[in-house]
Amino acid sequence: MPLLGCIADDFTGATDLANTLVKGGMTAVQVIGVPTGPLPEADAIIIALKSRTAPVKEAVAESLAACEALLAAGAKQIFFKYCSTFDSTDEGNIGPVADALVRRLDCGFALANPAFPTNGRTVFQGHLFVGSTLLSESGMENHPLTPMRDPNLVRVLGRQTDGTVGLVPFAVVEQGAAAIRKAMTGLKESGRRYAIVDAVTDAHLLAIGEAAADHALITGGSGVAMGLPANFRSKGLLPERGEAAAALPPMRGHAAVVAGSCSRATLGQIGYARDHAHTLELDVLATPDAAALAAQALDWAQDKLGDHPVVIAASAPPEKVAALQARLGREAAGALVEQALSTVAHGLVARGVKRLVVAGGETSGAVVSRLGVSSLRIGPEIDPGVPWTYAEPAGLHLALKSGNFGARDFFLKAFGV
Repeated sequence: MPLLGCIADDFTGATDLANTLVKGGMTAVQVIGVPTGPLPEADAIIIALKSRTAPVKEAVAESLAACEALLAAGAKQIFFKYCSTFDSTDEGNIGPVADALVRRLDCGFALANPAFPTNGRTVFQGHLFVGSTLLSESGMENHPLTPMRDPNLVRVLGRQTDGTVGLVPFAVVEQGAAAIRKAMTGLKESGRRYAIVDAVTDAHLLAIGEAAADHALITGGSGVAMGLPANFRSKGLLPERGEAAAALPPMRGHAAVVAGSCSRATLGQIGYARDHAHTLELDVLATPDAAALAAQALDWAQDKLGDHPVVIAASAPPEKVAALQARLGREAAGALVEQALSTVAHGLVARGVKRLVVAGGETSGAVVSRLGVSSLRIGPEIDPGVPWTYAEPAGLHLALKSGNFGARDFFLKAFGV
């Protein structure tokens, strides 16, 4: 019976959350899509959806179905996971999904906190920062699917929900869990449905987690989950497991990276890889055909596979992305890249790749679906927010990296190079 039931709006975010929980001593399994049968055994079950950019009605329906599966399995608390950059649009999907979950759980209130200080995401006075830069000036304003041009999360969430949004400010959060709990109770009693909660350090996140120990629903990035394992442990529900929570089978097989994210972090990682590994950068604008791109990549990789990773990327800077979208349309451009890279990943696995890194949430979703992966058991962390996992029934080690995460040398570090 899971203690914590989690619903993630993309695949890399699900892995990020699972990684946080495993580091806190919980066993965690990531399930791909709404389950149709019994759930695996673990302290935390994370159901990974591709709902971040789905139509609102579809995102809400899938999230509610995932919630039902988790409740039926006995989950004692529900966690709705979204990105640490609060990726969405004014039409959704964070607000509508959260509204639906609040109603299903009949809880009337939930906190919202995407902060992840280790990766530079902090919330101060309700504004989301990436490093020292406001979200709206961080490059996220150019995101091809969910451009973020307003850093004020009270306003952003307020435009998405039919409820109202308050703020638990830094000065209150600094006072600790009791003060945070009191402030959230006050907001709920005054009619607020959500509270954006400031956080600029891990200590803040731990205090927020403690303050929400008895909440039916928590929403946020993976950072706010840091304090949840301790809540279950203090209630005598979670044993001490230590490093055993992250145990995976031994690694073997060829190594490869497939990248579709166009974030600054991933573009920098590709740039680093050019000087340290065989790297192919696909020109989608010149060859806007998924089958042709995949064939080109697999032909190129054929004699280069081995212990040292090969890197195949369809990532591009904002101006090239804009040009491709102008030619094909936004949805068609994204679908083309996803189809090409998922075919590449499938071909690489058929050629003996058993250690695979995938960069980008949408790309990860497409690859996992193409490989027929049903669940991921979460293992040790590579970089903050990105662990190795063991994919079943595919039988390979898989790392799903959010586009914004990872050090510049991530693609080499993942394989110990």
